[in-house]
Amino acid sequence: MNRLILLAVAPLLAIALVAPANADALADRQALMKDQGKTVGSITPIIKGEKPFDADAVKAALVHLNEDAQKIDVATLFPAGSDQGKTTVSPKIWEDNAGFVAAVAKYQKDAAAAAEANPTDLDSFKVVFNQVAENCASCHKAFRIKKD
Repeated sequence: MNRLILLAVAPLLAIALVAPANADALADRQALMKDQGKTVGSITPIIKGEKPFDADAVKAALVHLNEDAQKIDVATLFPAGSDQGKTTVSPKIWEDNAGFVAAVAKYQKDAAAAAEANPTDLDSFKVVFNQVAENCASCHKAFRIKKD
């Protein structure tokens, strides 16, 4: 009788343990992506020429983007099953996991290089920033469901 109860309860216990972990992964990755978006938003006016070039602000933003980029651990932030809930991740993340891991690695490498760069003017900043931003655009195009 005890074995029967244990067999009946085990799947429910497994679901209870996995669901909060996926919820944490979803919340953690969304917070990280929002932070990156905020950082990009702080320097976008400089790229557009709406604000004057500020080497200190640019350097701080590039360093912060790199710090966030290095926090992206695919296994931790994108575990299987974390495509449920209020999220725009595409199933392609798990269907082409090697491609997704490669895209994240490229972003991390480019973000690290950008953090090491010391743009001295708008033109040099654009080169560095565009390399990082191209990663965001290509990853979102391939591995994110377009928002309505």
